Amino acid sequence: VSTELSQGCARGCDLCSEFNGCLRCSPKLFILLERNDIRQIGICLPSCPLGYFGLRNTDMNKCIKCKIENCESCFSRNFCTKCKEGLYLHKGRCYVTCPEGYAAANGTMECSSPAQCEMSEWGPWGPCSKKRKLCGFKKGNEDRTRRILQAPSGDVSLCPATTEVRRCTVQKSQCPEGKRKKKEEQGKQDNGNRNRKDTKDTKSGTKKRKNKQRGTTVPATPASPAQ
Repeated sequence: VSTELSQGCARGCDLCSEFNGCLRCSPKLFILLERNDIRQIGICLPSCPLGYFGLRNTDMNKCIKCKIENCESCFSRNFCTKCKEGLYLHKGRCYVTCPEGYAAANGTMECSSPAQCEMSEWGPWGPCSKKRKLCGFKKGNEDRTRRILQAPSGDVSLCPATTEVRRCTVQKSQCPEGKRKKKEEQGKQDNGNRNRKDTKDTKSGTKKRKNKQRGTTVPATPASPAQ
């Protein structure tokens, strides 16, 4: 049976036991629970060691173990502030290399934001097109571009995209050539119809004239001799 003691405890410890070490530290200190076989032994520290962060509480200040893998020190249980040697820190996590689009800032082991790339303003949106055509469709794409003015360490691959694409709809989907061609074809069709009509009328007039020429001629009756 472990007996709680308030006297004979280690310096900075207000309450302790023979089996579990310190149970409550002085107000300004942090208690750290170290596992020893099946026991947890409490010790009092002015600050938490690597791999832990300090959580202050009105009851007792505690050292909480970081849950981030390969983290040396953390701000909270799930946000690392310093990774183990050789690893890069990015948004509270530890990486072997910086994620795509990021780079180590100023020789440190912290990944810098792509915002460090200096970019120009976006240009205007281009015309709505589809397969390099500007007409003959209803739905297409339009794009706009910007330039990289300055890149970290001169590596433009670390900068964000320079082209942006979005869907668009054209107001007049028919091509002008198509309209002109359609009008030309309509004109040819109308001319053809008129030509056929004129030919038909000509043939009809010729037929009527021939019928007149073929009409029966009545022979003249000779006059009777005078008596």
